[in-house]
Formats: sequence, structure tokens, C-alpha cells
Amino acid sequence: MKIGIVLYPTYGGSGVVATELGKALAKKGHQVHFITYSQPVRLGKFRENIFYHEVAVSDYPLFDYQPYETILASKMVDVVKYEKLDILHVHYAIPHASAAYMAKQILHSQGIEIPFVTTLHGTDITLVGKDPSFEPVISFCINESDAVTAVSESLKLDTYRHFHTTREIHVIPNFIDAKEKVSESYCERRKCYAEREEPILCHVSNFRKVKRVEDVLRMFALVNKEIPSKLIFVGDGPERNNLERLSRELDLYEKVIFIGKVSDTSEALEMADLFILPSETESFGLAALEAMAVGVPVISSNTGGIPEVNIHGETGFLSEVGDVEDMAKNALILLKDKDLMMKFRCNALQRAKVFSLENVLPLYEQIYMDLIEQYSKRTKTVPSGHSKIKD
Repeated sequence: MKIGIVLYPTYGGSGVVATELGKALAKKGHQVHFITYSQPVRLGKFRENIFYHEVAVSDYPLFDYQPYETILASKMVDVVKYEKLDILHVHYAIPHASAAYMAKQILHSQGIEIPFVTTLHGTDITLVGKDPSFEPVISFCINESDAVTAVSESLKLDTYRHFHTTREIHVIPNFIDAKEKVSESYCERRKCYAEREEPILCHVSNFRKVKRVEDVLRMFALVNKEIPSKLIFVGDGPERNNLERLSRELDLYEKVIFIGKVSDTSEALEMADLFILPSETESFGLAALEAMAVGVPVISSNTGGIPEVNIHGETGFLSEVGDVEDMAKNALILLKDKDLMMKFRCNALQRAKVFSLENVLPLYEQIYMDLIEQYSKRTKTVPSGHSKIKD
């Protein structure tokens, strides 16, 4: 298959999942064309069967805000026509699904038929989508998509709750490559950040308010009172300055390490004893799954799709949003019991394997193949419109 993937090329969960999906499809022999405004951060080195098409946004003085959606749709038209794509897969509803619909209509006017799949990742539904000014567009684009997927049951229900759609939504979870077994809790790299007996707590995010990163720090303060520990923040974003200020106010600055953005978080996660995710809302909890994939138990809130990943009392603990005291209590339960900690580490790793690439990738491939077959039967041409199919 020739597959076009439209995504945000950033460190966010949707961009990471879309990029890793494309890489996995290419490895299986499919031809993958990434269409976005800059090279995806997780794309890395040259890879066979992968192509990148940059959406160049020119600076037109006529516009206060550049018409990215229109430029994206035009680029999608060109790539479909000249690369003879079979299907488009857009990640994130705004503006990718609406641009895909526009591109599809333009191509239809030129005698080319192509299906598109929309994957909903979370904030396009739970935050942006709740804005009344976006609701009609998102509802329309969901209904006009040839197939719709969501990364969790929670997100699927939220979509039905907030939008006027009767379109079937397929739940296909995010995926991960998990380690084969739990590694030693102590590694050489760890010596740079903590003493041998000091536990390391870790948080990875884009530091937006919805991640409640101050809760991570306040929870750590309670843990550190009982067990001297270190806290590693991975990532960056609008709340970082507030975090640094609060860490000084709480007299924790020497205990808190800000690593910044990294393209591969696994090396930081492998040093951790616990992963902390107190988010206000999470459609899935990819960061938690990445921690579990290296055998790190998760202390998290119980919102959105997180309980579908982190099993309370088995792979970690769940608390109400904002209940930093309960999160600290749960963290201390594990940090004070080495045998229980090892049990939870093993459980976390085994749970992560449920979300393996081998389990998830065929679900996307089946959707692609079903749509391509439907379009072929309907039009008597392949979806790109360049070849006839014999009756």
C-alpha cells in the first residue's frame, strides 16, 4: 500500500504515535509518505520506504494568520496525484481532517477517489473540540471521514458525548515496544543524578497546565520528607518557569533535575523507580505506557484513558485528580517495600506488552485494506484513480 500520513511533527503524543506507525508500516514493506510542515522529531535517519513532503507556509502580508489548512490541502492533493497514494491517514482532527476532506473533494473533481482515516488523539476532542466555534467543523469532518479511530474507550465516549456524530469509532490503542524483561534498577547513567540508595521519580510531558506539573512537585515534596529522593522532569513547555520557581519556594531545587526535551525518553525512564502522571485529563496516557515498557510502575490520576493502561494495585496506583497526598502515600508504599516494587515492575512490563506494535499494527492495516477494497469496488479503479481493475 501507498499511505499518506498527516501529523503534527512535534514531541506530543499524536506526533510520536503517527511517526512510529509510519516507520512500522514502512518496515513491513508499505510505502509511507509523511506530509507536514517540518520533519517529525521521531523520524530520525534515512529509512527505506519512507518519504517526507514538507508543507511550505509562505509569509503573505495580506494575512494576519497564514492559511495553513488550505496550503496543507493543496499539498495533499499533489502528493496523492503524483505519488499515486492509496489512502490518507490524518492524525488529530484540527486542521488535518478538514484539510483531508477538502483535498478529497478537489481530487474527486479531477476523477481521483481516495479514502481517508481520521485518528482522534485527545486534546482535539477534550480541549479544542469543546470550543463551540470548532464543534460544527469537527463533527462534520468526523462524519465525512471514511473511518475514524480513537486511542481509548474513554476518548471514544467523549467524542460521542461532545459531537453530533453517528460514525462508528474504532478503538485502536497507542502502542509501544516493550523490553523483554525488567532491567536492573541501578545503571551507570543513574550515578550522574542520584546516590545509589536515592529513589528517582520521573515525569515526562509538554508542561501544559492540563498536565498539572505542579502536583508532581508537591507530591514529590511529601515523598522526599520521608525518603530522600530525586525528581527528574523531562520535556519543556509553558509551565516550566513556574515549576522552577515553586521548586525554590519548597526548598527542593537541589533535588529536582530539568533535563529538557529529548527525542527518546526511554534512557531517562530506565533510571526511574516511579513515573508520575497527575494529569487533569489524558485520552490515553502514552507517557505512562512508555514508562511501563521499561518496567517502571506508575503513580497517576484516574482520569480519561489512564485506567485503561495503568491498572490500580497491579502496575501502579490511581488517585483522584489533585489528590497529591494520596499519590505520595501510594508512592511511599512501593518505595518502602522492595519486593512489592519488583512485583509491580514486572506487572508494568507485562501490561505494556499488551500494547505491543505486533498487536496494534494489524488493526490499522485491516482498516486500510478494507477501505481500499471498498473504493476499488465502488469506482472500478484503484483509489488513486490511475489504474483500472479488471472485472
